[in-house]
Amino acid sequence: MEKVKVFYDRQGNTLTVWFDNPQDDYICEETSDEVILMKDQSGQVIGFEKLN
Repeated sequence: MEKVKVFYDRQGNTLTVWFDNPQDDYICEETSDEVILMKDQSGQVIGFEKLN
């Protein structure tokens, strides 16, 4: 497993957390509470983004 990567975008006021390589292909799924899940091709969550 790679290191967890955390990014905060001050302008967009978003927090993005990656559990895997953000360069890999992924799909996004929006959930309730302004959270977006990033999933790999097998459907495993590899990151998320919290919108504010």
